[in-house]
Amino acid sequence: MTRAAAIHDRAEPIPAAPPPHDLTEVELTWIEKRVENWIRFGREVGEQILDRRRRVLRFAPDSVFAFVRWAANDYGTIASNLDVLRTVRAGEPQQTVPFVRPGGDILLKVEGWPKVERVLQMIDAIEAIGIDPSDVSPDHWRHVHNRMSAGEQPRSYTAEHHKAFLLRRRAGS
Repeated sequence: MTRAAAIHDRAEPIPAAPPPHDLTEVELTWIEKRVENWIRFGREVGEQILDRRRRVLRFAPDSVFAFVRWAANDYGTIASNLDVLRTVRAGEPQQTVPFVRPGGDILLKVEGWPKVERVLQMIDAIEAIGIDPSDVSPDHWRHVHNRMSAGEQPRSYTAEHHKAFLLRRRAGS
């Protein structure tokens, strides 16, 4: 009898392999109209379903993703947050973010539904010109963060900006 058949015959769950140490994990929870955490964009490399309301997504080092956290009580919204993060390699400096292990390089952080909604509209505009937001220059997300923090209007990300970013990245490698 093979090992797989023996395991199957015992009807015991096979424990999931621990994730590699260099992956960033994001725990997502979805309790309709109470806690709704989701990834707006990003390329996960793995997923683990914890139960019907929770799952963990894993991202490779140097990935960029947007993490939206929203919570409400009987009286309405109590928290709205959107973070655009770059995942880091072991030993790199990082900031802590709730539900993100071990943490990441925060490129953009906004709080409050009006600001979250504005950033979601910016993400939609980037997708509308055919660019995956996870491929956008990290400097653009920092720019958006800084301008919004100062109460100013951020510049739009254009195909020309993206082309220049890709050329700079290629020249630097």
